[in-house]
Amino acid sequence: MDHIKCKFDRRSFMALLASLPGAACAAPDGLHDWGAAPDFQGIQQWFNSPALSLTALKGQVVLVDFWTHACINCLRTLPHVNRWAETYRDLGLVVVGVHTPEFAFERLASNVLTAIKRHGVKHPVAMDNGYATWKAYDNRYWPAHYLVDRQGRIRYRHFGEGEYARTEAAIQTLLARPGRA
Repeated sequence: MDHIKCKFDRRSFMALLASLPGAACAAPDGLHDWGAAPDFQGIQQWFNSPALSLTALKGQVVLVDFWTHACINCLRTLPHVNRWAETYRDLGLVVVGVHTPEFAFERLASNVLTAIKRHGVKHPVAMDNGYATWKAYDNRYWPAHYLVDRQGRIRYRHFGEGEYARTEAAIQTLLARPGRA
């Protein structure tokens, strides 16, 4: 029986993926356009901030960080997220943590507040106990980072730990683009 061998290099494979319906479009800045970012939904409580909306944040670059306080992978990313929030705040970056619980004890506001204080989180944190924002983003992972550009479009996503330099480069790229800061 004859077997047909098909060999794709990475570039050909990525081009094929990009050509599929619904695939993200690569932009000149090298980032993808994953579509309009959903707004924050079903938030039970906000910490470190009054309630926020992406509509009100238009003109800013927004890092949406899905995390939960008992996830070790999330806790390992927090120093990086905290540093980005501090370093780039005056340049137009707004970091919003979306705390979405995995376990019942993570649903308690007092436990979330204790974790926020323990880990030095000073940026806004939305408590998403009903998974409304999680579902709006079609998210499936802790931690998950979504970068939203000044026009309200998701331009970068990363799931799990690592890729900190790549994420920071994407932040810098989006901040360098013109727009209201």
